Amino acid sequence: MEHWHMRSIGYIRSSYTDTQQVPKGIGATHSMEGVLEVLPEYENGLQDIEGYSHLFILWVFHKTEGYELVGKAPTDDRPHGVFSTRSPRRPNPIALTVVELIRREGSRLYLRGVDMLNDTPVLDIKPYTSSIPMDQLRRGWLEEAENRAAREGSSANSKEESNPPAGK
Repeated sequence: MEHWHMRSIGYIRSSYTDTQQVPKGIGATHSMEGVLEVLPEYENGLQDIEGYSHLFILWVFHKTEGYELVGKAPTDDRPHGVFSTRSPRRPNPIALTVVELIRREGSRLYLRGVDMLNDTPVLDIKPYTSSIPMDQLRRGWLEEAENRAAREGSSANSKEESNPPAGK
């Protein structure tokens, strides 16, 4: 088995201190702001990053132990393989988040869309340059789960509308 040595290039500063605080599930939005504090020895690597609106952040699920190859995601009640989910319980606890770059101040990147805990180690930063048109993007089982939830929600709403509570 091959091994690679990786080191943190910085750490996330966020208000999240527990994974239960991070929004999950269908319709979850990530609007939390936070700061990526890049270690001084890597600050020169931030040259010209201000020109990008969004960044990929590669980080470590540093609070997770072990892994499960199949499990249930918070967005669906059906089991899925770990490689088709964003589960933290992975053979290699590596995560990827797209964030909005608000501004840079020296070695600090101010971000929006943070879904990481405070003190999360960051492995790498890359500019977001996706060129996949939305009409060609497929979202697999997640899209199916969202569609099911929307149908069930509209079905529940139509039942409420056709059977208003007494007194209305």
